[in-house]
Amino acid sequence: MSTPFSTLLADRLSRRDFLARTQGVAVAAGLATAVPSAVASAVASGKSPSSRALTAIAPSKADALVVADGLRYDKVVAAGDALWPGDPGLSAADLKSLAWLDESAAARQDRRFGVNNDALAFFADAGSHRRGTLCVNHEYVQPQLVFAGLTAAGAERGKARDAWIAAHPQAVPWMQSAHGVSVLTLQRGLRGWQVQPGTTATRRITATTPMEIAGPARGHVLMRTVANPSGTVALGTFANCAGGKTPWGTYLTAEENIQDYFGGAASWAASTDDQLTRETHRRWPIKERSVYGWDIVDPRFDLRREPREPFRHGWIVEIDPSDPTAPPRKRTALGRFCHEGANTILTRDGRVAAYMGDDTKFEYVYKFVTRDRFDPHNRAANRDLLDHGVLYVARFDATGNGEWLPLVHDEQGPLNSRNGFTSQGDVVIKCRAAADLLGATPMDRPEDVEPNPRTGRVYMALTKNADRAQKRGDFSGREIDFGADAANPRLTNDFGHIIELIEADDDAASTRFKWNVFLLAGDPRVSNSKFLTRAEDVVPGRLERGDTYYAGFADRTQVSPIACPDNLGFDPSGKLWIVTDADGDLIANNGCYVVPTEGPERGLLRQLASAPVGAEVCGCEFTPDGTTLFLSVQHPGEGGTVDRPVSHWPDGNGLPARSAVVALSREDGKPL
Repeated sequence: MSTPFSTLLADRLSRRDFLARTQGVAVAAGLATAVPSAVASAVASGKSPSSRALTAIAPSKADALVVADGLRYDKVVAAGDALWPGDPGLSAADLKSLAWLDESAAARQDRRFGVNNDALAFFADAGSHRRGTLCVNHEYVQPQLVFAGLTAAGAERGKARDAWIAAHPQAVPWMQSAHGVSVLTLQRGLRGWQVQPGTTATRRITATTPMEIAGPARGHVLMRTVANPSGTVALGTFANCAGGKTPWGTYLTAEENIQDYFGGAASWAASTDDQLTRETHRRWPIKERSVYGWDIVDPRFDLRREPREPFRHGWIVEIDPSDPTAPPRKRTALGRFCHEGANTILTRDGRVAAYMGDDTKFEYVYKFVTRDRFDPHNRAANRDLLDHGVLYVARFDATGNGEWLPLVHDEQGPLNSRNGFTSQGDVVIKCRAAADLLGATPMDRPEDVEPNPRTGRVYMALTKNADRAQKRGDFSGREIDFGADAANPRLTNDFGHIIELIEADDDAASTRFKWNVFLLAGDPRVSNSKFLTRAEDVVPGRLERGDTYYAGFADRTQVSPIACPDNLGFDPSGKLWIVTDADGDLIANNGCYVVPTEGPERGLLRQLASAPVGAEVCGCEFTPDGTTLFLSVQHPGEGGTVDRPVSHWPDGNGLPARSAVVALSREDGKPL
């Protein structure tokens, strides 16, 4: 979902007098060629290349993907679709029974598009804007939306859930195959973007794919298990949420809520004297009963058998879409937490900075800066760039200033052996605990953190947090102040907000920054709530639940209501695009929005698409020419079951819903 790197080069680097040293980078990195002239001139001027502004739509509760007048969408690929020739795929009609769930179901799913697609990254072929490779990750499986006969799912079902898994053990390997990443080739023709089955790039990575553990945690004692005593190879990636991509043309996928996949924690804790492992679990606890029941069938998800297996997950995973034989690599230097994305930009001296959020209430915002510079002329030289550098965590001060605090093992500082950190491996594995010691600011579920390639300003989505209160108490293994603060100004923040961060000297390598609240989400149509137009009025202790602020924009009648910003992206002209993940009762269905961050229309937020019932919208990835926006429509029909669906999107005809990737474009073919 990060901005095409060709756009970054055409603008960001030229602003730093760096372009002369990076001619031909896009080709050298195996990415898209230069931005088309219409888009390039728009980037330079800061104006939209579109000939006509799109009119916002009203919030919708329809079971449809509703788009603004002048826009169209095409379904590109849906859960269960075949990625290789000769496979009929798993259709929505197939889901109406369990006949498909046999002993070979997992093997068939290994060759099909996964479930609940999330982060997207498009790598255009050199010299083409109509063909390229799309990387898509798959976050999780909601069993009640896949398996006929289930009326509920998750740990709350208790013994009934366990009995169902025991009766259908083949469901676990199938779910593991439906996770991970799909890599596929797309071609744009007269019928829009279509999958090209079985190309050399086509690949499926699942929850059982071997991958290298790289960086400071490689071989660490906490990464060693019975199955892998060296601590150097992990099986699989799962719980993948947002993502990003690198300047050298690789895909970054973020492992998020891995705690839901493991069980047996209380039983293990009651029988062990392993204090090191117990303490390492403190800030990212595992429950006795897992959400998905994998531990019933697969022993590596049972803490009583493999108490250190969870430490091998919760990382950023790098995948090379240009080399299907290359193993995925878990880049442990970027820390272990509930990763929501890893979006990159170059520093002033040519190093790479990656911005990340820990998507949990009262957790932190992070940045990683590589030690070495990106080499645009030698792709192989960048292979392990993410293994060496400095990981930082953010502190937001009430003054509007802030600091990036280095998470570096140092016997003279707080991250020392007396506090349980004997190496950098300890620091990255116990990243949350290390950030606690440095005094980082607990945030309202930091999700996507995205740098604007035109300005270098960084935008972070704080999706929601209704648990703030005027008290102190224990939360997730440590004591915190639950009260509102300048960076999280609402006590009841179920609508969320977006922060704008300005790095010192306009350099992503800086350790100091300024910040402001860019958007205080909500519904400006509610007349008895305040619509704030001055930044100085966004003050903790003075805000009500429904108060809104749109970067200073003054007319509440022109802006769209929005709840729970989640993923972010930028088009080639520099406008911010936002997709949401909210409870439908807050406003309406989730959607896709666009807002300028500069000029007289700064803060003029417009909704341009609305999702089907029960779905969230993810992804937010543009083609280099800005004419196509790829979006993930995830978990349509949430709240229903296969037998009693509440959504029939995208297949209709009374069929169960399926997640899918769509391509949004203007009907006139111009850039969005």
